Amino acid sequence: MKTYILTMLLAGSFAIYSFGQLPLGYSLRTNIDLYNSNQATSGGINKILTETDIEGAPFLNDEFIEGSLYIVQKIQYIEDPLRYNIYNDNLEFKIPAEEIQALATPEIVERAVIGETQMAYSPYLQANKTKKGFSIVLEEGKISLYAKTEIMFNPATKPGACKEPEPPKFIKKSDEYYLRVGTGQARLISNKKDLIAAFPDNQYKMESFISKNKIKTNKPEGLKELVVYYNSL
Repeated sequence: MKTYILTMLLAGSFAIYSFGQLPLGYSLRTNIDLYNSNQATSGGINKILTETDIEGAPFLNDEFIEGSLYIVQKIQYIEDPLRYNIYNDNLEFKIPAEEIQALATPEIVERAVIGETQMAYSPYLQANKTKKGFSIVLEEGKISLYAKTEIMFNPATKPGACKEPEPPKFIKKSDEYYLRVGTGQARLISNKKDLIAAFPDNQYKMESFISKNKIKTNKPEGLKELVVYYNSL
């Protein structure tokens, strides 16, 4: 039997940093300090989803990977075993006693470093609604490139006249890519028109670069090259 914690997100704030250069001047805290702080926080609303024989998993990586959390109170929690729950859009951590906790208030996180992966908590526009959540940081500068991962949960289905029953399952969807100007909300890049419109200046150079290098909106390598080029202008 598998158990997953579903945590409702609250509104939050985010600070921009240069990619690869994490902020200085943070006081260091330990894993147990994070646990005690999380236990004392009453802002989270939790419920438990318990299903048997769920296919797939809701995590970016199933295993916990050592990392760090940088939060708005200018505290860095170090050497934390962390993992990202895509379905909940939340971070989970493990304390030495092997107890697993989900962050009660993910909006306090500015940056999470999980192994080689950096994640930012930021506003983004989806279906004409502003939301906030975690994204993978691919490149940062005047314009930043984020990857947003999503997972669907399909409940079990009963057998029908012409079909077999299906167990509950998590199904990973294709990553979506967002561009963010400065500290504004990140915007989904779903087509070439969105891509060109995302750059506020140097339109001719950007269109030329996109055409010459055959940049596609679903290919992160090309999008990274495009963002690096723009940030160098």
